[in-house]
Amino acid sequence: MSRVTNPDEVGARAKLTQLTQEHRDLDTAIAAMVHAGNTDLMAMARLKKRKLQLKDEITEINNGLLPDIIA
Repeated sequence: MSRVTNPDEVGARAKLTQLTQEHRDLDTAIAAMVHAGNTDLMAMARLKKRKLQLKDEITEINNGLLPDIIA
């Protein structure tokens, strides 16, 4: 049985996938910088800041996709 989804949800899930991949890519880039002994602290700080922004966006989209559960 296939599940019918609305276009907004499909778009949100696609955006979530894109943001999650970018977040993983930043993890890889940061790890590579550390492993290579890169001492460019400004570049590292920018990558980490972007990673935190992505985490916030991912959380916001997830919250919008999950139904509110009243305990």
